[in-house]
Amino acid sequence: MVTRAKGNTQSVAWLLTAALAMAGCQGSAKEDSRTVVMAIENSPTNLDPRIGTDAMSERIGGLIFDSLVRKDVHYEMQPWLALKWEETQPLVWVFHLRDGVRFQDGRALGAEDVAWTINSMIDGSVLTSKGSNFASVAKAEATDRLTVTLQLKKEDASLLFNLSDGQFGVVPKGAGKDFGRAPVGSGPFRFVSAEQDKDVVVARATGSWSGAAKIERVRFAVVPDAVTAALELEKGSVDIASNQLTLDMVQALGSRPGLKTETGEGSPVMYLNFNVAGGIPAPMVTSMANPLRDVRVRQAIACAMDRAAIVHGVWSDKARLADSLLPYGHWAAAPADSLARYPHDVERAKQLLDAAGFRPDRNGIRVRLEMKTSQDDTTRLVAQILQAQLRDAGIQLTLRASEFGTFYADVTSGRFEMYALRWIGSNEDPDIFRYALGGDRLPPKGANRGHYLNSRVDELLSHAARTTDEAVRRVDYVEAQKILSEELPVVPLWYPSNEVVHTTRVMGIVPRADGSFEFLRAAWVQ
Repeated sequence: MVTRAKGNTQSVAWLLTAALAMAGCQGSAKEDSRTVVMAIENSPTNLDPRIGTDAMSERIGGLIFDSLVRKDVHYEMQPWLALKWEETQPLVWVFHLRDGVRFQDGRALGAEDVAWTINSMIDGSVLTSKGSNFASVAKAEATDRLTVTLQLKKEDASLLFNLSDGQFGVVPKGAGKDFGRAPVGSGPFRFVSAEQDKDVVVARATGSWSGAAKIERVRFAVVPDAVTAALELEKGSVDIASNQLTLDMVQALGSRPGLKTETGEGSPVMYLNFNVAGGIPAPMVTSMANPLRDVRVRQAIACAMDRAAIVHGVWSDKARLADSLLPYGHWAAAPADSLARYPHDVERAKQLLDAAGFRPDRNGIRVRLEMKTSQDDTTRLVAQILQAQLRDAGIQLTLRASEFGTFYADVTSGRFEMYALRWIGSNEDPDIFRYALGGDRLPPKGANRGHYLNSRVDELLSHAARTTDEAVRRVDYVEAQKILSEELPVVPLWYPSNEVVHTTRVMGIVPRADGSFEFLRAAWVQ
């Protein structure tokens, strides 16, 4: 049983208390009472929504800019800047825009701005990896002041997702490659200033079509260290930290006067990935034979792990067990009772290994595997627990931790047997299955890093990608998920909760599952 959380909470609480005492009267100068200070781990790389792909760029940019459509709680697309849309003929999409929307500099937002935003990503006007999101678009055209027509080269079921919040933001016509230095959008906050590795400041935009923000000014202060962020919260020099603190710190701060914690469902999913290729590059394994090719070995691993104990001990029950890579409640997620399940059962794991021909040696070891991890503390702890759990079934798991760059290079090049990572954002689109597990999406064309191949799964996922009919797509995705739950090239583990710690002077914070900063649209200072 995992019992780390309680003891560590006490030690972190002591550390915070001691550090605060040492800080004494050296606390940061208080901000203007109208300014809310939010800690962020790093500066955004680019606030141009056509270019920035890192979390801070997308989350701060989401307050400055508006998307065409917006995801609801089931990840279905709802009107936003676009009031309605239709596929008027094969490969032709028409979007009808909301009237009366203005950019923060007073210019009216119209179809020419939307067309410019899309075209500039695909015609080379700006150099951006986001252009690949619109590889299916031949051109975007303003057919009248409030109507945009997209001519596609091929069917693209992910088109609306790529025009949604977190993925897309409309910029003014003519916005060039340096636009991110002084961005202008139509969202509830306008850009004020940014200083690398220090802060980003935004202020309430007047005349926002979606309603005025209640907070007058927000300063996103770069605080890379979690302990420092916790201390600044306790001193009151920081008002908000979103998913930046460890759970130990969240628990330690939870009882402090003047602080409050908001917990919400999270859409990012942590998963365990297997290399199921016929051979793994040396020196990864001592033999080119790969036990993970046998589905029974993968199923045995799933039975030997106790996910519920990890969620309880490591995540303090602030995570939900996952059955799919898709977020909980997603419209395309298969019903849990239709999927193969693997509750913790060591005897079943041993039986599966026996059936696969893996008998115990004199030391009780049946299978020897290696798991790669980054040096992230939580990931390494989870790996250590998995190592102990799998040992009970006769699976000897060797752990190899490295800094993230090295770890990720090994993962993307296929130099692994097992690894754990997290999908953030991209798993809100059901095409994640094709990207991560499609036979035509082996790196570098996609993220099928474990080289999983199944012609029926490929057929289902390709068919789903060629239609925009949600009912048809759901049938395909559900069947694919049933097959994947049997064959287990990937084991979905859990969805960590969103944890937002804030001072009680800022209220109305309701975390969104995607971990965005959208709660600042409705929050207020009291």
